[in-house]
Amino acid sequence: MLDSMDLLRSNLSRVRIPEPTNRIYKQECCVSFDSPKSEGGLFIDMSTFLAFGKDCVDWNYEKTGNPVYLHIKQTKKLVPEDRPLKKPTLLAIGIDGGFDNNEPEYEEAHRIVILPDYVSLPFPSVELPEKVRLAVDAILMAEGAERKEQLAAWTADKKEVSSYAMSLQQIDNGVIIPRSGWKCAKCDKTENLWLNLTDGMILCGRRNWDGTGGNNHAFEHYKETGYPIAVKLGTITADLEGAGSDVFSYPEDDSVLDPLLAQHLAFFGIDFSSLQKTEMTTAERELDQNTNFDWNRIQESGQEVEPLFGPGYTGLVNLGNSCYLASTMQVVFSTKSFYLRYYLNQSLKAAFEAAPADPTVDLNMQLIIGTKLAHGMLSGKYSIPASEKIDIANAAAPMSSSKQESIPPRMFKAVIAANHPEFSSMRQQDAFEFFLHLLDQVGRANAGHPELDPSRSFKFGIEERLLCSSGKVAYNKRGDYLLSLNIPLHEATNKDQLEAFNKLKAEKKGEGKELSSDEIVRPRVPLEACLASFSGPEEVDFYSTALKTKTTAIKTTGLTSFPDYLMLHMKKFVMEEGWVPKKLDVYIDVPDIIDISHMRSKGIQPGEELLPEAVDESKVESEKILANEEIVAQLVSMGFNHLHCQKAAINTSNAGVEEAMNWLLSHMDDPDIDVPISQESENAEALSFVDQSKVDILISFGFQEDIARKALRASGGDIEKATDWIFSNPDAASSSDMDATSSGTPSADAGLPDGGGRYRLMGVVSHIGTSTHCGHYVAHIYKDGRWVIFNDDKVGASINPPKDMGYLYFFERLNS
Repeated sequence: MLDSMDLLRSNLSRVRIPEPTNRIYKQECCVSFDSPKSEGGLFIDMSTFLAFGKDCVDWNYEKTGNPVYLHIKQTKKLVPEDRPLKKPTLLAIGIDGGFDNNEPEYEEAHRIVILPDYVSLPFPSVELPEKVRLAVDAILMAEGAERKEQLAAWTADKKEVSSYAMSLQQIDNGVIIPRSGWKCAKCDKTENLWLNLTDGMILCGRRNWDGTGGNNHAFEHYKETGYPIAVKLGTITADLEGAGSDVFSYPEDDSVLDPLLAQHLAFFGIDFSSLQKTEMTTAERELDQNTNFDWNRIQESGQEVEPLFGPGYTGLVNLGNSCYLASTMQVVFSTKSFYLRYYLNQSLKAAFEAAPADPTVDLNMQLIIGTKLAHGMLSGKYSIPASEKIDIANAAAPMSSSKQESIPPRMFKAVIAANHPEFSSMRQQDAFEFFLHLLDQVGRANAGHPELDPSRSFKFGIEERLLCSSGKVAYNKRGDYLLSLNIPLHEATNKDQLEAFNKLKAEKKGEGKELSSDEIVRPRVPLEACLASFSGPEEVDFYSTALKTKTTAIKTTGLTSFPDYLMLHMKKFVMEEGWVPKKLDVYIDVPDIIDISHMRSKGIQPGEELLPEAVDESKVESEKILANEEIVAQLVSMGFNHLHCQKAAINTSNAGVEEAMNWLLSHMDDPDIDVPISQESENAEALSFVDQSKVDILISFGFQEDIARKALRASGGDIEKATDWIFSNPDAASSSDMDATSSGTPSADAGLPDGGGRYRLMGVVSHIGTSTHCGHYVAHIYKDGRWVIFNDDKVGASINPPKDMGYLYFFERLNS
């Protein structure tokens, strides 16, 4: 029997020394969320450099036969209880000056393990073969692939020199700025004051989302005058190029550097060398907001939230502006369709065995249809209390009691966001847009197996009825995954209180006073009014095929089917004049149970006359295919008939000489081969020529035959492009499988879930901030008879769920 060292030497051929270009995983298992800190540690395959937890490393050995692994185990060090905390100076994590989240320190132990018997050898050891020592050293010294993906995630961008600074014109109007005692020239504000470097005006800054800050007077002054640069008073110190001196360029809409700041300040009598800092810069204020997340009601700040642990109560680590992903995934995995498809009915081992060599980039493992995230979130394995440590998001007021170890969805985000310009970035994103992107990816991955596709549990049919002024009607159908609802502020139920509030607001403004947060009154709009606005009559511009002229029509909208899960998107973000985005400050009164039965579309009714179908002349003209004369000339030079050559080119969509010749040779005996080409027959023949074998392949993917043919024609017969065309043109697909212009039969919705119109509220995703691309997202989900808050890695029993402040509402259909 071989001893351990001989066993290792006999397997040296399965050991590789990593190259600089190799991806090395050493922080997280590729199949589960085990890490070196887990009880069983982490095993790195020394051939593929993929990492596996104790429960998964046997699967990898069975699949690959790779026996040699580097085992890494981290054990927590004991640290003094009075260890001081460092205040961060950069909006960053894991770098000097960034957040010190007081993570415990770990001691790391290494050894070589040989499977299947887990024969162990110590490392470091001079007795190990040189190849093994070099391989281990390279693995340990390399930047982990996981770390590379999150590198610089929170590091703020460096300031650039303003393009307006060097040529800034200053007005000599005799203004001398005192060293202290500043006040806004247009109100009583004495904080957050900005000095315009052109005319010396001192004005207050912008108003924050929560009503704090200034009154926008500095920005309004820029809009009136065009004077571009201002410096924040109280931030100017002798270190003009350091952390102080907050300079802002309005036309560039960013904090900037002014190389001539000392000269520009001296123009107004300011000796920067004698000034001391008394105000936070914009970056410091942003940092302060990040270290003191106090979103009050949405995050239930100040509440004694009971922490929850166990299956279905696993938090997600914030990777840096990833709360939009975390809140959405928590709600999605609370639906039965996703729970069954990717957890209960999906074996983790089976998914790994079916995956390619590198599961970290495989949709079947990392995307939602893969089971890693599902098992990580739903098994309860990682839903355990966290070690005592400071929460980054609440560094000033830690809530360690409600935190858990949680799981970081790094690999999932990397795969689902691959090639997407926004979701692949570290910027905050719109949870609504991410939800649609998620369902699109899930639908693509389940193409050909609609019965397994959980995204269909959200899908429903929408029918629009257009009543023309001629008295005739048209019906248009489409499929969708959610209802985007306008918020009719005129339907507010507290109009008297709003009227009194507006009077009080005007009075206080006249007195130069501010309203307290307790005095603010927001409109309250019932959800029923938002739904009525969606389905109610609306006058629209319309081209009547009956009148053959532009006119108006009355549009009403209904649902042709009711999904298992109904998602409502509240349009809280609107565009004001000048394309300036604004968030509606409004409450939505949402009941726990809603009934939308009245919104079911009835289809074409007896006695209704349909509008005649329009003939799109421009489309017909654009679809006409003419023979490529170069192809025809080459075929004619070979001795073929000119007319036959034209037909060959047309019927192969001018694909090439070889394709045209093959068609020609196989159609020489056609009875109509000598019939002259009319433009209509030419077009008909060209459009009908589609390779049936390719059509059959697309049908096997689950697409309808007419859609498959249309896609192949549009993509020149390329199957991959045709598939992309189908997903990129949902209206084309829905116009085929959901066209109800001439029939009111329910067959148009075949395959979509349907049932009664009563729904129960089961999830709310709330947003705080001025834009969907900043701020914070939190999910509240109704689980096991109670509301639960999912705030990144904090999971607890909700005391007062903010159901009237939602951005996305999720309802589950009641079957009773």
